[in-house]
Amino acid sequence: MTQPSYLAGALRRRHYPLSAWPWRALAYAATTLPVAGVLAVAWSVVAAPLLLVASALRQGRPVDVRVLAVLAVLASVALASAPLTSVPVAAVERWRLGLVDDRPRPGPARRGPAARWSSAAAWREVAYTAWLATVVPLAYGTFGLLVLLDVALVAGPWLAGGGDRIVLVWATVDTPAGAVPYAVAGVLAAPALLYLAGLLVAGQAAVARWLLDGAPDAGALREVTRSRARLVGAYEAERRRIERDVHDGAQPRLTSLTLQLGLARLDVPDDSPAARPLDAAHEQAKELMVTLRGIVQGLRPRQLTELGLAGAVGDLAARSVVPVTVRAELSHPAPELVETTAWYVVSEALGNVARHAGATRAEVRLTRADRRLVVEVEDDGRGGADPDRGTGLTGLADRVAAVDGRLLLSSPPGGPTLVRVELPCRP
Repeated sequence: MTQPSYLAGALRRRHYPLSAWPWRALAYAATTLPVAGVLAVAWSVVAAPLLLVASALRQGRPVDVRVLAVLAVLASVALASAPLTSVPVAAVERWRLGLVDDRPRPGPARRGPAARWSSAAAWREVAYTAWLATVVPLAYGTFGLLVLLDVALVAGPWLAGGGDRIVLVWATVDTPAGAVPYAVAGVLAAPALLYLAGLLVAGQAAVARWLLDGAPDAGALREVTRSRARLVGAYEAERRRIERDVHDGAQPRLTSLTLQLGLARLDVPDDSPAARPLDAAHEQAKELMVTLRGIVQGLRPRQLTELGLAGAVGDLAARSVVPVTVRAELSHPAPELVETTAWYVVSEALGNVARHAGATRAEVRLTRADRRLVVEVEDDGRGGADPDRGTGLTGLADRVAAVDGRLLLSSPPGGPTLVRVELPCRP
């Protein structure tokens, strides 16, 4: 079974409490506290005076105009500097995301300093910083109160000793025996708190990935996406036409020509001057048949039609010079164009592993979830893959983008290398 690569996926597994993911979630939460705490203090310094003035105005009390002017200037300065102050926060958060998400992490938007105030990606970083300073402390504080309540319930039999009356939830107990049922409830609630903590951290990580993704603005790419969709549709129609024409037109005629040459060769004596040219023509016609068949099959790989995506990828793995493990979790088939793209992705990625990675093993993971087909190819090679040093990865990214997919690459020096492709599967 494929191991989950991020916390939200691990939470759906039965053995989550016994895995390393709760500890990774704890590490993420522990490192969140100082970051969110500093931001919350900074936010309160700016927001508290504004809230006090707003409260006074709402109650009809007079406020000095000079105070309003100073607060307006401070608020304007804070807002204007927010795109710059959010840069280190975003960098730290992208790094921390690796604690609970092994998938390639979104990179920062590489824009000039002036674009910090005009790009949507910069203001998404500002939004994440504000969210981290306000919502996250409240959520963690609420969860902390639940943990303290559960600890109080478990410790109730000891706290109720000595004749002291204690309040547990909505009841008051004064004896250890009376607190035992609450202690049992507290112990039973501990696993629920473990999962609740995982959900809290997974939600925070999901927001971080969503807001800190350095992808281009959707508005700027809307027309490009529409044009690309039209081109993909036209390409698919043309591919089917060529495949049909070659299969139904040229291939039968070439087959007939090959048979005619074979029959003509049988009628020519071996010592005739025409025998040798006929033999050569017959062999060339047969070779051309094989070549043409390969071209027709290359438009859509034959293995996909006969074996399906999982079987076709298994066939690629079996023919790889590097040992490859295939793990497929495909509940139902994907659209034909998506499967073809996924097959070419695996084929090119395994080719790169064999040619450049120096790896001893590789793994291919296929997952169909949330109307997406996710393809991951990981190897234990030397790493350091760079799209600028060759056309393989660039061509792969172009092929994925043609079906509105996304390619993510993680290849630090020394390895491992992970290529992750997400392909939308529209109904």
